Amino acid sequence: MFITTAGRTNQQMIEKAIHTAKTLEVPYVPRKKKSILLLQQEWESECLVVGKERFELYEKGSNEPFFFHPNSAMFRIKRLLQGDHDPFADIAQLSKGMTVLDCTLGLSSDAIVASFLVGEEGKVIGIEGQKYLAFIVQKGLQSWDAGLESMNEAMERIEVVHSSSLDYLKKQPNVSVDCVYFDPMFEESVLESDGIKALGQFAVYDDLTEELLQEANRVAKTRIILKDHYKSTRFEKYGFQVVRRKTSKFHFGVINK
Repeated sequence: MFITTAGRTNQQMIEKAIHTAKTLEVPYVPRKKKSILLLQQEWESECLVVGKERFELYEKGSNEPFFFHPNSAMFRIKRLLQGDHDPFADIAQLSKGMTVLDCTLGLSSDAIVASFLVGEEGKVIGIEGQKYLAFIVQKGLQSWDAGLESMNEAMERIEVVHSSSLDYLKKQPNVSVDCVYFDPMFEESVLESDGIKALGQFAVYDDLTEELLQEANRVAKTRIILKDHYKSTRFEKYGFQVVRRKTSKFHFGVINK
């Protein structure tokens, strides 16, 4: 990995790129009007590009970057404000002041909705196993302007942690969060969105394990939630009560404590 700037750069972007490189402990490479592909060939590496308004992550040899976008969270929160239902909100039964641990953060769409529901009195922690995705999502949550104050505040409140879910759960006290959430299929929904298909090149797709579910069960106070494909065998394998959705290709499973 190396850090560079967008093609049309300025001193502010260069300083930001240098600071980012130091933060991530990777080299900073001056752009010098070279293409991303040429720089990648010279360094034989993927790269992170610092632009005027966003960070972009390029897989080696790719012209299609990954960048942060809140995906479906915006229209979901607008629906909730209008009094409509949201499947995740209905299943999670979150209220002000509750705590949520999202073990598969991805682009954080569900974490944003969770943060909106638990409010400033609550807390949402998102776990991301890929270092550079964690960085980009964290920065995106802090800077994205949704044009909706309540959503901006919800994004800013989310704490992003770079870690494996299992390692993080093992360090948590018993019954220390209200809800533990898993979405091992998050890539299926977000990859259908234009502009963020490159996520699949970088995301870490760790499967659920007995040990992971045991730790989640130890840490959760009220419930564990699994979002998965309707044909998934994980629901039955790990004892989730399935909430089937006839018009959707994914269902929710719940283990109530």
